[in-house]
Amino acid sequence: MDRGTERETHPGRGAGDDVVLEHTAAGRVPLAVVLVDRAGLVSHWSRGARRLFGVTKEEAIGQTAVDLLPVSGALPDDEDTGSQGVFAHYDGLGPDLESSLDGRLSYPAAGRARLTVPERDRVDVLWWAYPLVGPGQERLLVLAADAGGLRQDLPGTDGAFERIAPGFALHTDFPGADELARRLPEILPSMSVGESARIVGQVLELGYPVLEFSQNERVPVTPDWGVARRAERRARRERAALAAAEGLPLPDDAADEGEDLEYVAVRERLEFLNEVSGRIGTSLDLAQTIIEVSKAVVPKFTDVAGTYLREQVVAGEGFPDGVPDTTTMWHRVALEHTDEPGRWDDVVPVGEAMPFPAHTPFFQCMTSGDPVLVPRISEQMGHMIASQFEKRDIRPLITGRSMLVVPLKARNVVLGFMILLRHPERVEFNDMDRVTGAELAARAGLVLDNARMYTYQESVAETLQDSMLPHIPPRMAGCDIATRYLPGTLLGRVGGDWFDSVKLPGARTALVVGDVMGHGLNSAAMMGQLRTAVQTMAAMDLPPAQLLRNLDDLAQRLGDSYLATCLYVVYDPIAGELHLANAGHIPPVIVHAGDGRSELLDLPTGAPIGVGGVPFEAIRVRVEPGDRLVMCTDGLVEVRGEDIGVGLATLSESAAHPAASMDDACDTIIRSLNTRGGRKDDVALLMARLNGIEPDDVAEWRLTFDPAEAGRARAAVGEQLHEWGLARLADTTALLAGELVTNAVRHSGSRGITLRLVRGDTLLCEVDDDDPTLPSLLAAGPDAEFGRGLHVVGVLAREWGASRTTTGKTVWFELTLPRR
Repeated sequence: MDRGTERETHPGRGAGDDVVLEHTAAGRVPLAVVLVDRAGLVSHWSRGARRLFGVTKEEAIGQTAVDLLPVSGALPDDEDTGSQGVFAHYDGLGPDLESSLDGRLSYPAAGRARLTVPERDRVDVLWWAYPLVGPGQERLLVLAADAGGLRQDLPGTDGAFERIAPGFALHTDFPGADELARRLPEILPSMSVGESARIVGQVLELGYPVLEFSQNERVPVTPDWGVARRAERRARRERAALAAAEGLPLPDDAADEGEDLEYVAVRERLEFLNEVSGRIGTSLDLAQTIIEVSKAVVPKFTDVAGTYLREQVVAGEGFPDGVPDTTTMWHRVALEHTDEPGRWDDVVPVGEAMPFPAHTPFFQCMTSGDPVLVPRISEQMGHMIASQFEKRDIRPLITGRSMLVVPLKARNVVLGFMILLRHPERVEFNDMDRVTGAELAARAGLVLDNARMYTYQESVAETLQDSMLPHIPPRMAGCDIATRYLPGTLLGRVGGDWFDSVKLPGARTALVVGDVMGHGLNSAAMMGQLRTAVQTMAAMDLPPAQLLRNLDDLAQRLGDSYLATCLYVVYDPIAGELHLANAGHIPPVIVHAGDGRSELLDLPTGAPIGVGGVPFEAIRVRVEPGDRLVMCTDGLVEVRGEDIGVGLATLSESAAHPAASMDDACDTIIRSLNTRGGRKDDVALLMARLNGIEPDDVAEWRLTFDPAEAGRARAAVGEQLHEWGLARLADTTALLAGELVTNAVRHSGSRGITLRLVRGDTLLCEVDDDDPTLPSLLAAGPDAEFGRGLHVVGVLAREWGASRTTTGKTVWFELTLPRR
């Protein structure tokens, strides 16, 4: 319909009536209204569609749109409507409609199709379709009308169908937008008020045409270039071809082959948005996503793009609560521009945080969640904006420029905003740019929120993983330890791999590496339980095979899904020996200090923890001072599609490589094995340099159950420390050793007491007895005869503790050695 045409109204008809197409002669023809979602399925099917296509709403909803429009063949010559070439002969739906329904068309289109309809034979259909952009589920709105009905029912048409195509209505002259947004859900029940408002806003801002229906309300469809102007362009091309064939000058109208300017503008905007969508969100890294968003709009859409995010978003915290206010801090996280280098850097540096006053367009954008357009920044506004920047004059950078401020939103919460500026000599932002910028910001906001959530979840997962993995001291009795943990590259930050070390009596150390089958939080939770159980049983000084037996029983009680591999090693630095047991884990590597040779230990593999009913075996291996033990999980050596033997050979070779430190040795192994493609599993690596403890650094005494043995113990300890050159520790050590021996004499049985001193990185004193009851601190009153000994030990010792053994218990304390 042409603008200015007299329109017939029908006050008695409600919004629930069929949508109609109005012709200049005031005739009305029902329109079919169909909505197609992003999967190509019909989500709305009007009564007009039921009458036109012969399919009920129940049959149509959820079906593929193309399947509901059966093709009947080409339009015969005698049915060309006499429209003087306006409609060409065609087959099927036509490429534009097929592309629209399949989602391959990103701009509005219109045309004509011949369909086979039940009980009506063939129907000649005029159709209009346009894509819907934005976060809604609907992708396409299709309107269709019976071309034959138009020819029969509309008086005065004379077969000139091109005049029935909708006229172009500029949004500036388009009233009733709010009313349309309110009533559109009544016509299209599958839409909410918010969705309809979004579509109406898109239609009005991009300048789409309209059709009128009852009570003078309107519904958007495609521009009239879809039919009439396409025919005009074809006619121009035909006249140009005829003139060229006859050697005649080109007709004036044929010389202009440019497409309709409005169509070009809409298509360019859609192409730009599609291009931007393809360039942003290539990763889930928040910093990279911010840079991608800024670079995507400069210089094609704007000359300057500044991105600001809320403090909680930058800090990687949870979703920000509440509406922003004048106290909300906004971090400038990116600034992209086409000006000379350095011009903006000193005035508005990236990384600065600042609030924004209520009178600024930025505050208006962040609180309303709507774009704010300033065609030109005046001197007054430039001064108002510049007042926020202390000791920096930003006015020369912004005054006279066109500005568009767009919100970066996700789930109706403003995460940030972008300030877009164009040079004064460039055309200023207009309403179409405002809508384009809003759509750009909507897509960017979703991408940023995905990156923010991923960063937040990654931080939570990493914190969880770090809390579950122990912080192993680099030096234990007689050995140095280095560890590495690498999360799965594609499976998140949380996994079931772990390592651990536990201090044991007799200056021994338990070394553990385990791997829970599976990934994610469930595996991490199971890992935490098994690791705690291993620590508890190791503190009881259970032999390796018995510990794995108990761990297997525990896993079966916890559930059928509890499966894990585990390698448990006890290192005795005094005896120079490893005591190992394996539960389905890959074997460790020994690197011999003497010749630098590496060896993959051959030990019984055993079944994984949780299988049940399988015995575990332990072996003992002699080691020399300086040997290195390398334990890892299979994620380091196993690659999909490759024999694990290749990875184990690489592990042995890389472990033998000379290194300046334990950390360097670990890094060498990681570089050698982690660079191979295909690793998707977690990796836990533990390396121990087995330094040993010389026999001269160990002193041991067997004591009886005579109370006088406490005095003997004090004298023996003092003498030994003088011999070791540790006279400064003699009195303190003798006092504390006497207290432990006194307790052992008072509470132990008949199998004797052992007092041991070990000189290593610290001075270790241990007292063994056959009583399994662990000592505890008691509240000793001023008149109490007992209970003060352990208080004295707790105050004077660097560290102390007690653990059960297979024959009783060990109580120990450590003192720091004086500097030499």
